[in-house]
Amino acid sequence: MCQKILILDDDTSLLETLAILLEDNGYEVKALSSGEKVIESINEFNPGLVLMDVMLAGLDGLTICRTIKNHDGMRDLPVILISGHYDLERALSHQGAPNDFLAKPFDLDVLLTKIKQQLDKAI
Repeated sequence: MCQKILILDDDTSLLETLAILLEDNGYEVKALSSGEKVIESINEFNPGLVLMDVMLAGLDGLTICRTIKNHDGMRDLPVILISGHYDLERALSHQGAPNDFLAKPFDLDVLLTKIKQQLDKAI
């Protein structure tokens, strides 16, 4: 079974790299460069996990994460936040916190492990 991952990052180079990495590892990927249509995309794409940067133009990743976690039909959707400029404890201590967090720069094997762990928990 192909698992779906929605990626959200305004760094298009990283977005493309992550999409290729995940597709090469058997995931179906939808990549977004802005958070404006993320809820609509979740409803249409029905991902098993959302991977997004904290720092985005417009809406930030933590606000989007809170929206997902406070939405009745999405609160169990695993969210992993990535950032090079954000405090892990702060990110994980908020109501509507992500399921996991990864600091940039990150090891791709660590990312794949975290994704697998979250998807396995969600089953």
